[in-house]
Amino acid sequence: MAPQQYEIAGAVEQVNVAKVVRETALSYAAMTIDVPRIALVPRGESAGRYVDFDLDLKTIRPQPVESDLISQGLHDAKRYSVSGGDGIVEEERLDDYLVRGLAAFGDVNYDVDAPLLYRLAGQMVAHLRSYLKDDDEVHNVLQYHQAPLVKLIHAQMQAHYEDMTAEYDVKVTREFTTIRALPIKAPDGEDVRDFRLPVEDKQRIRRMVFGGFRKCVYPMQRFDADSERRLAVVLENDDAVEKWVRLNKGDIHIQYDREGALYVPDFVVETGAAKYLCEPKADNEMGDETVLAKARAAAVWCMQATAHGQGNGGKPWHYLLIPDTAIQENKTLQGLSAAHRVVS
Repeated sequence: MAPQQYEIAGAVEQVNVAKVVRETALSYAAMTIDVPRIALVPRGESAGRYVDFDLDLKTIRPQPVESDLISQGLHDAKRYSVSGGDGIVEEERLDDYLVRGLAAFGDVNYDVDAPLLYRLAGQMVAHLRSYLKDDDEVHNVLQYHQAPLVKLIHAQMQAHYEDMTAEYDVKVTREFTTIRALPIKAPDGEDVRDFRLPVEDKQRIRRMVFGGFRKCVYPMQRFDADSERRLAVVLENDDAVEKWVRLNKGDIHIQYDREGALYVPDFVVETGAAKYLCEPKADNEMGDETVLAKARAAAVWCMQATAHGQGNGGKPWHYLLIPDTAIQENKTLQGLSAAHRVVS
């Protein structure tokens, strides 16, 4: 930085160029997230399986209902429990109420996964017996609450899927993509909203612009669903989270099928110890085959990103597939990761 005119030494405060550069670089780094440029292309036949684990049932305590309500409940959940649209299917074994529902999911291979399905169903039955009066009450609960119990077990299974795809072609095309702020403007007639305030008209949330963040790389942010706004609240409240951002098209490329379809997860989050790709999803989409294919590919991407960073002080990467019903403001990222991490 050359002076524009001659200055007497000591008469004018000199700019400390090294300090300016250092502080500017630190400020820039503090509000960016570096993502490895990894091209991941599946090769060969895709396959996978669920690995053994134990259910987390500490907060699960469904209660019996009046017998005349059971038929109504089963009709609402007829995918699992109603034969011919009217009759209640009576199971000989209590755990079969759950196993039958789990086997109906497209990502579950009954021939391969049956031992795990019965083990998890047995854990649920044992848990119900631990606080209910007798097996009649257990039977009542399994009939009436069958659908949500099946969904709960299946949601926890997602964190324990082992991808067994034979091979992936992996190529680091560039060292990093830097995720940083992009300009976002509220539509005419719309104010920037406080992200902590509940949204009444959730159908219009995509048109809204939110602000008030402390840890978001962007000063303003859009969301596609209210579950994303609530996840932002969780991240902002969590002391372990250093920064986060909702990803845009082109920020990351994960190919999840052999036709070249690309997947961009919703969020990237950084803590002092790790980085996370997070995907909030509607509870009724957790078993969708496309959603699960994206999750499996993203988990493998995270494994490759972790390996790529090893030896260079890089942080491990994890992928979380989170049902929207699990995203509550009192949760933490660590808690969500423990329950909803998808492993490769």
